[in-house]
Amino acid sequence: MPQLARLVLALCLVPFAASWFSTLEAADTEQPNILFLFTDDQAGWALGASGYPHAVTPNLDNLVKDGAYLTNAFTVTPVCSPSRASLISGRYGTELGIQDWIHPQREPDLGLPLETVTWVQLLKDAGYHTGLVGKWHLGTPDAMHPTQFGYDHFVGFRTGGAPTKNPTLEKDGKNQKFEGLTTDILTDFAIDFLKEQKGDQPFCLSVHFRAPHTAWLPVAEEDWAPFAELDPTIPNPDYPKLDVPRVKKMTREYLASVAGVDRNVGRILKTLKAKGFEDNTIVIFSSDHGYNMGHNGIWHKGNGHWVLTENPPATENIPKGQRPNMYDLALRIPTIVRWPGKVKPGTKIDDTVSNLDWFPTVLEMANVKLPAEVKIHGESFVPLLQGKDVKWDNDFYAEYSTKHQSHTHMRMYRTPEWKLIRDYLNSGRDELYHLTDDPAEANNLIDSDSPEVKAVTAKLDAKIQQHMKAINDPVLETLSAK
Repeated sequence: MPQLARLVLALCLVPFAASWFSTLEAADTEQPNILFLFTDDQAGWALGASGYPHAVTPNLDNLVKDGAYLTNAFTVTPVCSPSRASLISGRYGTELGIQDWIHPQREPDLGLPLETVTWVQLLKDAGYHTGLVGKWHLGTPDAMHPTQFGYDHFVGFRTGGAPTKNPTLEKDGKNQKFEGLTTDILTDFAIDFLKEQKGDQPFCLSVHFRAPHTAWLPVAEEDWAPFAELDPTIPNPDYPKLDVPRVKKMTREYLASVAGVDRNVGRILKTLKAKGFEDNTIVIFSSDHGYNMGHNGIWHKGNGHWVLTENPPATENIPKGQRPNMYDLALRIPTIVRWPGKVKPGTKIDDTVSNLDWFPTVLEMANVKLPAEVKIHGESFVPLLQGKDVKWDNDFYAEYSTKHQSHTHMRMYRTPEWKLIRDYLNSGRDELYHLTDDPAEANNLIDSDSPEVKAVTAKLDAKIQQHMKAINDPVLETLSAK
């Protein structure tokens, strides 16, 4: 079925999209190109501009100097698939039926619902030539192929992972084996896309790297060299029973993988400049979620693992060695926007934004109107990028129901000062942190008898319930049945 016909048919399935094409229009102003660089598992701290002393990211640091650096950007779910679903749809994973990373063997038919409206599709309908190079992880069936959701061009892998070297990638609709480092190969295809652009049509290219996802090695010799002899400083070496040698080894390998991404970002930006597109291209850099590396005794993302010499015992729903979490380190994502002529170089934004905000933000950047019937969450942060004095809500709601390595129903509400995490499946796992005094989230105050703390807990708990009801969270049915 042709792409346009398929989209129209899918939209007929939802009431709010009945008058889709009557409301979609592009403004009569220029439409800049958009280059969306997106990494996998890159922590907010894994960036030189963050102040972390061991990161080797000169190209990303230059982007920070040339654009806006958003220091409090978060994902609403700290794992691959639901985070990517929220990015492209502006909706929570629970609304889309994607609550954890999609397991291709256990869940072969799971993916982005066919009726999902994406900002990529809106850009395409407004005249953009769209492409995706790299990771999809939003469904392996052909009906859920990236080209069914607005991408004209796709080279990469539909599943969640690819080997670090010699990957099998889909190109021209066929799986093919390629020789070399995967990060370099994906960059080659991104460069090919840019070289093919003639300048007579705006483009939007998303480059979804598989790094620095594990496995981190092998990497190019030049990416490994800065870390081969490094004895890294780690965040809390005195954490009880922390496996310090293992944390240091993983830190070296992780940072080398990040360096490989940075080197390839440099290659892409060099091509963009050589083609004469630099001044009319918005460059966005971000990641699907953050990462722990020995922090609070764990490593990995929201479905974290203990990195101790002796792990706590298993519970009914959480195997030994697992530590599901909603720490800021798993939620915070490195985010940079370079927008020539629109964003002042060296801009720093400390306001809280989430990946739900990309949908309206990208549309405003591209001068494409959001159809009134399309339901999304989030707000455009273009005014923040442009330094305008606007009222901004810095509270933030997040969710994660783990169902593979462990089983949880974590829901979280965060203000700049406080953060409450509820696990509605496992008693005894609720957490409350006073972020102002305890940004490392090391002191759980949930059992405090302080009247102030109890009042804060009640207030944040009400906020969590409010958001769960607003998106018709299926966990509410579980709670009402008890």
